Amino acid sequence: MTARPLVSILLSFRNEEDVIPELIARLTAALTPTSVDYELVFVNDDSTDGSRALLEARARDDAHIRLINMSRRFGVSECVLAGMRYAKGDAVVMMDTDLQDPPELLPEMIEKWRAGADVVYTVRTARAGEPAYKLFLTRWAYRAINAVANTPLPEEAGDFKLLSRRVAEELLKLDEKDPYLRGLVTWLGFKQVPVHYQRLPRAGGESHFPIFRSKGPLIMFIFGITSFSVLPLAAFVVIGLAVCGLSLLLLLAVLLQTLFGYGPGAWWLMSGVLLFVAGVQLVGTGVLGIYLGRVYNDVRNRPRYIVESTAGFKH
Repeated sequence: MTARPLVSILLSFRNEEDVIPELIARLTAALTPTSVDYELVFVNDDSTDGSRALLEARARDDAHIRLINMSRRFGVSECVLAGMRYAKGDAVVMMDTDLQDPPELLPEMIEKWRAGADVVYTVRTARAGEPAYKLFLTRWAYRAINAVANTPLPEEAGDFKLLSRRVAEELLKLDEKDPYLRGLVTWLGFKQVPVHYQRLPRAGGESHFPIFRSKGPLIMFIFGITSFSVLPLAAFVVIGLAVCGLSLLLLLAVLLQTLFGYGPGAWWLMSGVLLFVAGVQLVGTGVLGIYLGRVYNDVRNRPRYIVESTAGFKH
């Protein structure tokens, strides 16, 4: 590492025209006093507002700014990986563009990296401006993933983190489709240290991560479960055996009721059992479908993203 290493800040975004000027100003103010050089690598996930034009103009005047334009909308994780591929830093920082992740935390993260950490991840002690139901779902999502995952994930640790160049290169080798980055970084290992902070509300605009959107929090929770555990598959073997045993007992009860003349009420119970078994089968089939779908995405071997153009890069 040189006396003044280069740190690449990776910023995946879509339609953040209102926030970008303040974001650049705060990043510049936070990074200029540090003992590192820096580049701001913005990855445009097919924005439809003026974000692209704004950054192309800024890239012509500011040697620190780089821009990568995707050919269509691919998703946050894919954009981060594209930025990581183009970045030249001795370390890379993954962060959101909405200023909920404060740029003022970067000097502390860089200091811990220069002291020997390979991964500096951030842990949210509070999350301002987010509804109670989202906080509740997030908390239980972490607990559910950790309950079944082979590699436990730090709770309340999102995607705002610094990776050494070695860790970034190892992450790029994992050619997974629909990557769950916060889990993959933890899975890679190396020396990982936390930094605690209070997450702020959005500086402007609207959230681009509604719960039920494609690759929103709900889908990423499913990816997290299926990326690091086969327990859902094994669980249905146990559930299937239990349901079969229960069904046999109820079938015996129906037979006894019929023999002793208690009437046809038991057949309604039997119908309920059959519906329950059918429901379990459908859920089990859905779990299998998720795993098979992920395998299908991998074996097609399509690229995870396509870059349309770039600005600000010398190479």
